[in-house]
Amino acid sequence: MISIGPFPIQTLGVLAAIVLAWITARAVARRLSETSHKIAGAVLLDAVFWGIITARLAYVIQWWEEYSAAPMSMLIISDGGFSWWAGVLAAVLFVWWRTRSTPALRPPILAGILIGLLAWFSAGAVVGQLQSPPLPNLVLATLNEQHVSLREYEGRPIVVNLWATWCPPCRREMPIFQRAQAEFPEVALVLVNQGESAQHVQTFLDSEGLSLTDVLLDPFSKTMQEMGAHALPTTLFFDANGRLVDSHLGEITMPRLKSVMARHFSHLTESTDTDATPISKE
Repeated sequence: MISIGPFPIQTLGVLAAIVLAWITARAVARRLSETSHKIAGAVLLDAVFWGIITARLAYVIQWWEEYSAAPMSMLIISDGGFSWWAGVLAAVLFVWWRTRSTPALRPPILAGILIGLLAWFSAGAVVGQLQSPPLPNLVLATLNEQHVSLREYEGRPIVVNLWATWCPPCRREMPIFQRAQAEFPEVALVLVNQGESAQHVQTFLDSEGLSLTDVLLDPFSKTMQEMGAHALPTTLFFDANGRLVDSHLGEITMPRLKSVMARHFSHLTESTDTDATPISKE
């Protein structure tokens, strides 16, 4: 998992792409005497703003059934739920409309958007190659103190959530993972508590009326250390071979959880071992 401080590298990559697009638009505009580099930069930032708004709205519409069940989750933009293709299209259309009376502004702004996109996709490809550490070979414990190795879950897709009871976003996520465990038995959804005792975790689950399987204890937070996670909650997505394919820092929503699994685990078929027995929390 790659991050700089508490910020995921993907978020910093988007910001860097926007800055590069803005610099490019201004630089190209400077070479064209009939255009203003300041206006070009301003229009590009406006286009980015409306592109982000559209990308979020398109994502919410795509996953409307899930969002409508928990309307407040639409406001949790930190879940990374954006349909970027819709955002890019909206940004280009905005530029076309905004420059209808000054078409000379279009080339530098569209050049900025193109360079920003190329930089973003290139950085994403590089990060994708680097962000593939294996599932940690750690032996943890169940709530009834049975030893379990994380590697025992290999053979099917694995989602590992790092959490703690003192973490408010972690607590809000628990019903989502309970629902996901029921809906996706072919995926191992493993909840690895960081630094707390079995009694403390069990008391929390009972008080919240949660019936979760595959709750493991990591009293020394070794999983966070192994995966380079800097904050809670963190959700890690591994393929059936135990290779990290995606990660999410911060509170995750059901639409985001489902969309990431759909993107990386789309090969799942009914022949997948859906009868695998989960490790009980009891």
